[in-house]
Amino acid sequence: MTSATDNSLAAASVNATAEEARAVAEAARETEWNRPSFAKGLYLGSFDLSLIHPWPQAKGDDVERGEEFMGRLLTLAKTMSGRVIERDARIPDEYLKGLADLGVFGMKIPREYGGLGLSLVYYGRALALLGSVHPSLGALISAHQSIGVPEPVKEFGTSEQKQEYLPRCAAGAITAFLLTEPDVGSDPARMGATAVLSDDGGSYVLDGVKLWTTNGVIAELVVVMARVPAHTDADGTEHKGGISAFVVEMDSPGITVENRNAFMGLRGIENGVTRFHQVRVPAANRLGREGQGLKIALTTLNTGRLSIPGLCVAAGKWSLKISREWSNARTQWGRPVGQHEAVGKKIAFIAATTFALEAVFELSAEMADAGQKDVRIEAALAKLWSTELSCRIADELVQIRGGRGFETADSLEARGERAVPAEQLLRDLRINRIFEGSSEIMKLLIAREAVDAHLAAAGDLASADASLQDKARAAVGASGFYAKWLPKLVAGAGMDPRSYAEFGRLAKQLRFVERSSRRLARQTFYGMGRWQAKLEHKQAFLGRIVDIGAELFAMAACCSRAEMLLRKHPEQGATAFELAEAFCEQARVRVDEYFDQLWRNTDDGDHGLSRKVLAGDYAWLEAGVLDQSEGTGPWIGDASPGASTKENLHRNYR
Repeated sequence: MTSATDNSLAAASVNATAEEARAVAEAARETEWNRPSFAKGLYLGSFDLSLIHPWPQAKGDDVERGEEFMGRLLTLAKTMSGRVIERDARIPDEYLKGLADLGVFGMKIPREYGGLGLSLVYYGRALALLGSVHPSLGALISAHQSIGVPEPVKEFGTSEQKQEYLPRCAAGAITAFLLTEPDVGSDPARMGATAVLSDDGGSYVLDGVKLWTTNGVIAELVVVMARVPAHTDADGTEHKGGISAFVVEMDSPGITVENRNAFMGLRGIENGVTRFHQVRVPAANRLGREGQGLKIALTTLNTGRLSIPGLCVAAGKWSLKISREWSNARTQWGRPVGQHEAVGKKIAFIAATTFALEAVFELSAEMADAGQKDVRIEAALAKLWSTELSCRIADELVQIRGGRGFETADSLEARGERAVPAEQLLRDLRINRIFEGSSEIMKLLIAREAVDAHLAAAGDLASADASLQDKARAAVGASGFYAKWLPKLVAGAGMDPRSYAEFGRLAKQLRFVERSSRRLARQTFYGMGRWQAKLEHKQAFLGRIVDIGAELFAMAACCSRAEMLLRKHPEQGATAFELAEAFCEQARVRVDEYFDQLWRNTDDGDHGLSRKVLAGDYAWLEAGVLDQSEGTGPWIGDASPGASTKENLHRNYR
């Protein structure tokens, strides 16, 4: 295929309309719900506690192998220095080799392929431990194991592909996942990278530029998403093509790592810009069918997203330890600062939220390991909620530490004080609200699933293009659905003071969750009735709907975990109940605020104001400052296909 054809294809994708973008996203969604989902029920007013309680029990063999591995990993982690990684902005090769020798790169890979076959629970705990040394270690392992080559090959690869790649990955072949482009983020319809099938059908020719390729600088193997143009076989068979996934060897001719990107945090991350120019990829390296790439990517992310909540748990635990020790050591006005209410409230928030972070991650991971529930919404909620709350924890820790919180660890040590990298934690955690789907995108994805039942019932009522006649027919069908569904939202167990008595003092919290679940469903219905097809544009409203569900999920997880700890670890039971109750009380305040803001807000005014800002109506307000970025380059770098003119920064660690 000529480069002119490639360019026209790229141009067509870049100019995708809103309708085309929506169609691409919808086509990649998993629309079937073959297993029960606790979180989906929350949004529909069905609080089915039996789906998460009793707390899921891991297999004895998984626990035994997991604990044994964690012991060995702890020994290795103690030999590593996060200060070295932060100083050199690079994970030392000897660290990488040590991780490979221990089997860390194959934690989730089945044992039959040379991996450790650990559960998601122990995988997350391992990430938390490594992340407490330096978050770049967590990012490295997560990008490789959760979304890199191992997961999509394990789930979608042929037996030959599994035999070819999984043992290599388990042995330490670092991998990466390449989807994002300079002008393509969460809107894959704009994808410019192309993979053109050769005339003999034996290979694809890959062209394009991929941005923010985490691990790409040192990866041996990568999964690349590229658009295959429609084509016709010699026998006349037509193929639609579409976004497809390929496993690519990074030493293939035509691949150039053009830049190793630097960020405000995660200073050891091996993240780059990777250019592909006329790279030949064997057809046997394609994962799944042509056009299945985005579905593969989204399916991989469903459970892959649980890696970030695991890392957030580590941040919460470390912040709790530092805030406790510092607030006892620092004295102001005759008392330790932690005994002053203003600081004490921050400590209480950190403690309660850390308990919740662990509950949310462990519950989601245990359910994913059991495989009996559909956890795609739980995983998305865990990622969204954990990243937002852990950032608040880090900010509060910096505030508790005062000026020392703003000071670097090196500076603190240089003047004789304990080297506490609180400011680094704040910098490192910030990316998690963007990684693997920004918070804004996550809310839209979750909201789409949350309102799916309404959209299905409404049919053409929710379509902006439907005729009045079609809408009238749809209204008849919708009335039947809502006639059966709405009465279920009037009353429930949350109104009976005897409900959930087995949870003791936490019973009232679960009754609140049940009542709020039904209230949430009613509010969603009101929004659907008010805006119909325009609901998808009410992103602030939908975001609050999602936030409410996230808090309710976290509350339920805390109650279930506290009850489990009381049974299995009685020595922790009383304090676990205290932490769970404290979190639930704090979360209830946030839930009430979200409900209030559903209908009392400034959304319409803010929307109008933002449009005027974009139109330049208030440009005069920007006068009086100098913009040092002017003249340094375009807003979005050139990603036109072609040969690279830069030095290849790719390197091997082994």
